[in-house]
Amino acid sequence: MSLAIVSKVGQDLSMASLNVGNLGEYLREQRRQAQLSLRQLAEQAGVSNPYLSQIERGLRKPSADILQQLAKALRISAETLYVQAGILDERDPDEVETRAVILADPSINERQKQVLLQIYESFRKENALDAPADEMPS
Repeated sequence: MSLAIVSKVGQDLSMASLNVGNLGEYLREQRRQAQLSLRQLAEQAGVSNPYLSQIERGLRKPSADILQQLAKALRISAETLYVQAGILDERDPDEVETRAVILADPSINERQKQVLLQIYESFRKENALDAPADEMPS
């Protein structure tokens, strides 16, 4: 399936780098597989119909909280949406799970989540540098 890149004023390559087009296509496909209308999914996820439409068309990048709400409504893994959105890379399953738990925690705000993820990543990098060459992950 090919991706059309929207080239309106203000929507240049920075939109493509956010993976919002891929996310939108993926969400639309998941919504269709779940046999939900745009309006039904928006209602179940607690977002507005126009906002969900903009996400599906690649015009908006939703927060991790909104992605979690969409995943719950679609009955799919939030981690999958995080990867599609470019929030998470496809990595070691333990690392993905840890990151997903942090992003899904409703008791901390978005800024705190990002700071915590930065600290987590710095510890992982530090430990990888300290590991002997034969123990380093490939």
